[in-house]
Amino acid sequence: MRVDSAEQALQILSDNDSIWCHSMAATPYYLLQALAKVALSKRNLTLLQLHTENSEMLCAPELEGHLRQRCFFVGRSTRNAVNCGRADYVPIFLSEIPKLFRRHEQKLDVALIQVSPPDNHGFCSLGVSVEATRAALQMAKKVIAWVNPMMPRTHGDSFIHISQIDRYVEHAAAIPLHLPAAQDAITDKIGSNVASLIRDGDCLQMGIGAIPDATLRYLTDRQHLGIHTEMFSDGVLPLIESGVITNQNKRKHRGKIVTTFAMGSQKLYDFIDDNPLVSFLDVEYTNDTAVIRQNPQVVAINSALQVDLSGQVCADSLGTKVYSGVGGQMDFVRGASLSEGGRAIIALPATAAGGKVSRISSLLSPGAGVVTTRAHAHYIVTEYGIANLRAKSLTERARGLIDIAAPEFRASLAEQAWHDWGLKV
Repeated sequence: MRVDSAEQALQILSDNDSIWCHSMAATPYYLLQALAKVALSKRNLTLLQLHTENSEMLCAPELEGHLRQRCFFVGRSTRNAVNCGRADYVPIFLSEIPKLFRRHEQKLDVALIQVSPPDNHGFCSLGVSVEATRAALQMAKKVIAWVNPMMPRTHGDSFIHISQIDRYVEHAAAIPLHLPAAQDAITDKIGSNVASLIRDGDCLQMGIGAIPDATLRYLTDRQHLGIHTEMFSDGVLPLIESGVITNQNKRKHRGKIVTTFAMGSQKLYDFIDDNPLVSFLDVEYTNDTAVIRQNPQVVAINSALQVDLSGQVCADSLGTKVYSGVGGQMDFVRGASLSEGGRAIIALPATAAGGKVSRISSLLSPGAGVVTTRAHAHYIVTEYGIANLRAKSLTERARGLIDIAAPEFRASLAEQAWHDWGLKV
């Protein structure tokens, strides 16, 4: 099973193979660098993936006809290729991707993974990212692994026995870091506004970036917060250390942080290494609305690119240009709404393009993807305030959203509300 190079490990690939790639900070980029070379001797390979790190080489034009990327989420390395037609984007809830494999709706031949070295019992760990890779390992005909001694060893659904790996190569290299995003007055104010909606005992879902980090900084006076999330980053660490996050109010996995992947600094990776406090679970489970709703007071905190005056939330595209993906936003928006005392929050800056464009618009841009429907939208938050859309009419929604738009756009939005919607606001 053990080979001396990544190129050797990949020799078991065949023409027309569909290959799942372990994603996020666990991207097996050492294998992908070799894949860019090996693929030139193959035909019609398909690489299935979420967001991947250090994988830009797979977008090279010379790989056309040899390898094509099929993205269930779009990141920096694949965004241009998708929008230029050299890669494909599949809109889908993150919780549904494992079902594609388990129900044989998506062809899957090979899984490429990055794991920790085996323990005394022969078990390796998927480390900082489980997501849909657990399902891919169950259904793939071949498994190729990069065994990296720098990969943290995590608990939960992350284990695979070395005997289940067809070929592996050992190589030490750093796990990609995502350092805390820079803060400014806008993200700080948004964080403060979001934090005002958080109560003692809430169970939080949040992503990565300046707004989640700013929100978490304002929660130091709360008690018994919990975490059941798709992912988490460094912002939770001070709240764990200070005893704000205890997970004691949860009904599912009481006392534990539940996630499916983590991205952040080396401090974060050191924290999760062999830490039974954190359970890395299959995304079909973590993002299952029926599971999420069982915890009381679930608060889902997500972002958006654009919101229209009826409350439709676009989070995956800029018009027709794909920017990211559907991800788990709706999984948690719906789960939070069904939770006892739960709340769903969409937080975004009021403007884009250096203040030239209002993110709150009368209509979504042509081709914009509606990730959260207006029927699901609850709280919308900007630096100018909070709009509660729950059980509100179209007129009431438009008024509330205009009130939290940047002041310089409010008059024109009121005019557009009448022109586009026939609403007097």
